[in-house]
Amino acid sequence: MTKRLMMAAAAVAAAFGVWADTETVGGITWTYRVVDDEAEIYNDGSSAIPASTSGAITIPATLGGKPVTSIGERAFLLCNCLASVTIPDGVTSIGEYAFSGCSDLASVTIPDGVTSIGEYAFASCYGLASVTIPDGVTSIGKYAFVDCHDLAGVTIPDSVTSIANFAFASCCGLMSFAVDEGNAKYKSVNGLLLSKDGETLVAGVNGNVTIPDGVTSIGEAAFEGCSGLASVTIPNSVTSIANFAFTWCSGLASVTIPNSVTGIGDAAFSGCD
Repeated sequence: MTKRLMMAAAAVAAAFGVWADTETVGGITWTYRVVDDEAEIYNDGSSAIPASTSGAITIPATLGGKPVTSIGERAFLLCNCLASVTIPDGVTSIGEYAFSGCSDLASVTIPDGVTSIGEYAFASCYGLASVTIPDGVTSIGKYAFVDCHDLAGVTIPDSVTSIANFAFASCCGLMSFAVDEGNAKYKSVNGLLLSKDGETLVAGVNGNVTIPDGVTSIGEAAFEGCSGLASVTIPNSVTSIANFAFTWCSGLASVTIPNSVTGIGDAAFSGCD
């Protein structure tokens, strides 16, 4: 278990004392709570379903006669035998750490109604191979997909206006981003996810990388964990390299930094053996 997940598991203790109920649907006993006449999949000190639950599951559309509208914080934390999850159309939010540590999780169906994906929501889902973020999602939280080692491709719709730093940190297999042409905030260039105001948010490339002209900064953890990265050429438009930008790029042998760069953040090249 990573240190991040150990901290998350310890924090679950704060949930004790909050009213919750259970219902068995599809042979699985679900823990939930009702808030404002809507049901939330809920962790009341242990995961919302038995931690040993394996294979493919479909989250119920209703529990206790109430529509399920949210996947609560830590709802499926460390349910590491799950293979796939289908989320019902009524769900609008996926909370912090919701699926963290679901190491065998290979497939997640996220409905169009979801508008936010919380911090660490899919952290350390090592088997997750691809993610299509549906229309309607506006924000992706910090570390949302951190340590998803098998994640190869991400599709981002035009609705996304906020992707936090570290959202895809240490996704060492990430090779491509597909960003809807109508997205006003982000774009994909040569495997790099860029903000249109000039920041490199995350890299999805290995080998030799040339950052496009016009980029003004390399953001926090932009290339973190890209162990296959061999060399990086940075254009004269870049003025800053943020904290952890190239942390754990263990294969990085060459970096060309132009005179335009005036600041290099903490641990920017830490672990570049």
